Amino acid sequence: MSSEKTTELPLWVQDRDIVIAHDEEVQWREGKRPDYSYTNEFLHQESKFQHPEGSLEAIAQNLVRTFEMEASNKSNPQQWLSIVTDKFRMSSNGGQQFTAQEVAEEGTYNLFLGESEQYSSETETFESSFQLFHKAFRHGFLWEVTEVLSGPPNVTFKWRHWGTFNGSYKDYAPTGEIVEIVGVSIARVTDDLKIELLEHYFDNNVFLEKLTAGGCPFHSQNQNSD
Repeated sequence: MSSEKTTELPLWVQDRDIVIAHDEEVQWREGKRPDYSYTNEFLHQESKFQHPEGSLEAIAQNLVRTFEMEASNKSNPQQWLSIVTDKFRMSSNGGQQFTAQEVAEEGTYNLFLGESEQYSSETETFESSFQLFHKAFRHGFLWEVTEVLSGPPNVTFKWRHWGTFNGSYKDYAPTGEIVEIVGVSIARVTDDLKIELLEHYFDNNVFLEKLTAGGCPFHSQNQNSD
């Protein structure tokens, strides 16, 4: 039975599976609701924090997980419950602010990672970037809040993003190691806890360096076959 505390909270700050179950007539990218049952197993096993239901930590965590689910799976940002669509802006490391429509078209990986030797957002599409990291992290690239530093309207929180590198990244061999990013975010929210502004601060260089630490097996095999 659900607690009264849970039912009193807005839908978008409850567990993302509850959000998915209650979404009607949504334009899903794959034509059906996403299924997180497989990655949830690893999320429950590997999370370092079990935030009490209804706590500020749990609310912030659920809100961002809902946003990420919607950005990844709902093609129409007007149907995203977690944000104020027309006002929403997102940035990383003090860079350009992106609208909800831009997030929907480009994908969070492209907007966060930009251009480097290990990754090129100019050559990756929303779909290809999703497949690239889905293949690298077969158990999911998981996320949790570690600490909330301040409450609404400017919710400031620390987080960790991690996954086991057990699948190839481009031509780079998997190392089997856990790849982790830690960062700080600020979410400016409305009275009903919808996001208007989302700022992320993290070092993505370490992340990409770990994904390219396993060498290029396909390149090596091609050389050996010559």
